Amino acid sequence: MREFSRVQDQALSLDIFDPIQSFPECGGIDVFIGTVRNHHEGKSVKALKYTSYTPVAEKMIREIEQEIKDKYQVSYVRVIHRIGYLDVSDTAIIAIAYAAHRREAFQACEEAVERVKHEVPIWKEEFFTDGTSHYVEGCCIRKDTTDNVQAKTPLSSPLSKAESPPHHHHEHCAHGHTHD
Repeated sequence: MREFSRVQDQALSLDIFDPIQSFPECGGIDVFIGTVRNHHEGKSVKALKYTSYTPVAEKMIREIEQEIKDKYQVSYVRVIHRIGYLDVSDTAIIAIAYAAHRREAFQACEEAVERVKHEVPIWKEEFFTDGTSHYVEGCCIRKDTTDNVQAKTPLSSPLSKAESPPHHHHEHCAHGHTHD
């Protein structure tokens, strides 16, 4: 199997993944490609910047892949995530799953994306066309519970677990599936 970094600072491509022909037992492929959209919560987005704690992010993504592979009994699950500055329409994340049947491929791919987005230490800063920017709330970035403060607090902040606000799940854009 091909070996590659799960966190990359170069443009992402489907060519990095092992080909489906290497998995003749598989009849279902699911692919998610997440791109930078031009808006967020009513504001016009100019670009994004992803940063990560790469050694931990790499390890966590590989662990997530293995857990999902075991859970859904799929043959192949891989996720790659981009870091650095990305313009609108650049690819930020690709997840792929090969399985004997479509249902398992769908489930494995969806869970891989959700877990990477909410568990892995990769932070997203949005830059708006009005010149402002902010970090996007998620598991690794949490909204401060103080009403008077609008700042975002990284998970690695000195807050104890007891002081840390709860996770607020938010829906992501729907995505399409590819089947071969």
